[in-house]
Amino acid sequence: MLLKTLRDHFYASLENDYPETEIQSFFNLLSECFLKLKGFEVPLNLYASISGKKYDKFDNAIKRLKKHEPIQYIIGATEFYGLPFKVNENTLIPRPETEELVRWVTETTDRMDAISILDIGTGTGCIAISLAKHHQDATVYAMDVSKKALDVAKINAKLNGVQTQFMEFDILNWKHHKTDLAVDHSFFDVIVSNPPYVRELEKAEMDANVLKHEPALALYVEDDDALIFYSAITEFSNKYLKKNGRLFFEINQYLGDEMVALLKQSGFENVILKKDMFGNDRMVSGVKKT
Repeated sequence: MLLKTLRDHFYASLENDYPETEIQSFFNLLSECFLKLKGFEVPLNLYASISGKKYDKFDNAIKRLKKHEPIQYIIGATEFYGLPFKVNENTLIPRPETEELVRWVTETTDRMDAISILDIGTGTGCIAISLAKHHQDATVYAMDVSKKALDVAKINAKLNGVQTQFMEFDILNWKHHKTDLAVDHSFFDVIVSNPPYVRELEKAEMDANVLKHEPALALYVEDDDALIFYSAITEFSNKYLKKNGRLFFEINQYLGDEMVALLKQSGFENVILKKDMFGNDRMVSGVKKT
């Protein structure tokens, strides 16, 4: 089969499911993954011959896309903060808004040397690894309740050539947790987290590919206890942040005022609420003063 024939088949198969621009993006990503052709190279190779095995890979991708499976899971990878990351169904796909959180942390800590950083709910490890890559003299730790997610994060740390210490840890039960990382003797300059924050009532706003395929454990909280993770992490941070250490969160856009109130009531100072690129309340930070 010719590449042109394959492309025509791909477009025709998905034209009732996605806009043409998105289909083109999918095809380019799959071509780079399966054929080692970048997007601009596809039109230059339309009459190249495609093997049956490679055709089967595209055909399988079509079936998965029709089920609204995220393209990142199909190719098994994504990019975050300019770095490559492996992803699968056990990890949340990193978002551009989270890149903004990482940028805020790096801008705030740029002049600090040999800092210690803890990422809570690390998933793919995108926050911890990006910060470790930027702060090469930092000591970076990362926690997650999911062992399967941590397995992916460890692969990503190796892929990006950084030293990050990972541990399986349930932050909601941190007071009763025993871990080989000896957290009881560690104090951090920075604690950062993008915990689950989508309320059940907001599921109607979610795309099908998120609802059907991304891990619920990393996304959702009950409507009547939407700040459950933030409360636990804030309490944990009050104990384990150094004096003048800073806590950073990615947050639910509808709960900015509640998050500011939580940090202030917990004794944090210099609390800042920050909007994302779309103008939504998306990040909050505070400083531990005592």
